[in-house]
This record gives sequence, C-alpha cells and structure tokens, in this order.
Amino acid sequence: MAAAAALLCLALLVVLPSAASAAASPADRCKSERGSRRKQEPLWVFGDSYADTGNLGDLGRELTHSWYSPYGETFPRRPAGRFSDGRVLTDFVASALGMPTPVAYKGRRRASRDRLARGMNFAVGGAGVLDTGNFQRNISAQIDLFQAMQKQRRRGCARVAGNNNNTGTALVVVSGNDYAYAADKDNGTSAAIAYIPTVVRELGYQLRRLRDEVGMRRVVVTNLHPMGCTPVFTRPLNYTGCDPLANAGAAQHNAALAFVLAALDPANATFLLLDVHTPFAAILLDDDGDNKNSRGFTSTLQPCCESFTPDGYCGEQDENGTRQYALCDDPRRYFYWDAVHPTQAAWAAVAATFKATVKSFMST
Repeated sequence: MAAAAALLCLALLVVLPSAASAAASPADRCKSERGSRRKQEPLWVFGDSYADTGNLGDLGRELTHSWYSPYGETFPRRPAGRFSDGRVLTDFVASALGMPTPVAYKGRRRASRDRLARGMNFAVGGAGVLDTGNFQRNISAQIDLFQAMQKQRRRGCARVAGNNNNTGTALVVVSGNDYAYAADKDNGTSAAIAYIPTVVRELGYQLRRLRDEVGMRRVVVTNLHPMGCTPVFTRPLNYTGCDPLANAGAAQHNAALAFVLAALDPANATFLLLDVHTPFAAILLDDDGDNKNSRGFTSTLQPCCESFTPDGYCGEQDENGTRQYALCDDPRRYFYWDAVHPTQAAWAAVAATFKATVKSFMST
C-alpha cells in the first residue's frame, strides 16, 4: 500500500434549518416534514469520498482536489466537491430509490424545506470508520452530529407531531481510508490487513447503533471494492494487473462484514449489504491484455486523470499554473477518474447491477 495515502475518502456533518425554514412556524415546518415522510422516507448518508457530494471544505488545491479543475467536468460541468468527473455513489443510490440526491450538509443553507425533509449527506472525503489522520469526522462522529440534528428538530416538533422514531434509511459507505492510514503509518499492506478485525468490529457497532439507538428503519452498507485494482496500486505495475495482497485484504474485510451483518440481522430485515465488490471485479478483472473491457471501458486500470509523478495528484499545477497531469479525452471510456476514485460512467455501470436489489429491499 505504498502510495496509499492518496487512497479513498469519506465523512459527514450536521444540519440546521435554511433561512426559509427558519421563517416558517414550527407547526408549518413539522407538517411539511411529516408530509414528505409519507411520500418518501428520507435518506441519510454517512461515509467518505465515494459518497461525498460536496462536504469537504476547500482547503486549497493540494489538499482538496475535488474543488478544482478538472473535477466535475462531466457533472455539474464545474468543480463542486465530488471526487469524480461527475456523479458518485450517493447520486446513484438515491436514483435507485426514486429520489433526488440528498443535500450535502455544506449546502444546507441553500436548500428548500422539501429538500431538507428528504434527508442529508454527511459523508466527507478522507473519513474512516475510525480516525484516519485526515482530520475528518469518522462514522461515529457523523452519527453523533445526525443525532444532535434530530434532537434539535424534535424539540421544535414535539408539541405538534409527537416523537416519530421512523427515521428513514441510512446509507453507510466505507471505501478503505482506515486501511490506507494503517498501511502508511506502518509502511505496508500487511499492517492494514491486521487492522481488519478492529475496523469491522467498530463498523458493526455503528451499524447496530443506527438501528437500535438512532431508529433507522433500513440501513444499507457497502462492502469493499477490489482495492488492489485501484490505480494507486496498478501504477507501479505499469497498469498491467492488480495487487493480489490488497485484493485479498478487501476480500477478508468483506467476509468479516458479512458475518457481522448476519449476526446483527439474521432475517435480513433491516440491513442490506450493498455489494460493490462483485461489479467492480467483473469489470476490472475482465481485461483482455490490451486494457480493453467488454463493457465499453477502454481503460480499466489506468485513470483518466493521471499525475506526471507517482506522488502527484489529479489537478496538480506547478508554481506557474502549468498542469502536472495528463487528462484523457473521454472519461466515459475510463473506469477510474483519478488514482482512487471511479468515473461517473463507472459508477453508472456498477449501480446498474444493484438498482433492482435496492428497490426490492426498500419495498419490504
């Protein structure tokens, strides 16, 4: 896991009413929220950069690439805080549920009451299940903030609406920041693999908390993609193959997570393990030797946006403002956008495999 510091990102934050919401009476606001709940359960998103739709603050190009060109060139055609050329996993899960993408916490003040009633995205790039050294709120802290938000809302609505524990659906996205941190700290993939029991145990605790303490009716949690196939691992191999040890670590994490979920929810009534590993592997490992893929991707292991040096990053510029990266002509032909994040086209291909599963789960 050499350059794994560049590896994945995720996190979240808390919510306050918009100016329009604050102007409304508590009774009107609570009626509006009850009506929205009847139409569509809200979606609450927790995680890292695979789910972040604009929560990571702009701390400068080097630390927060997602707010700088060429990020967002496909959607919304400008940098907007998504770690891709366009849409990310959150957008496609929301679409599978038949709802708009939940507002990012960072954009809450510009959101309408109806939009806020549909949920919120707390995920932020760099977050992990535990602390990752990226100074972002981990999953536990994100849930803390969500609970603080709910308490604030219920205080205002208690006299009008009573206490409603049917909170909605949670999407929890974990993409590997904990393991990147462990690998960088202890200089090796083996150290990251040894960290798996700790990470999965804590993740299981937070999932139980979402159900039992927070009151989520449904909890959707992702497994890990084949981490050894991300460009940060394939670049040292000249993009000719994946790192088997990192992939074995991802498989071990997934097996442990499946075991935890089976113990938490034997009837599969509350939790859905959203399998992103299988579609990732089907595409990334379906390589004919010329880096071409039967699903329309001409490049699966090499990113669309590639830094000139292994320790560089997509969007990097020198002191004269000259690009220090190469950019492909068509992101739709590339699975990976940068060293660790998929393109919008990749997420669309992956989401096509789980759309029916998500809809079926939500209808039970």
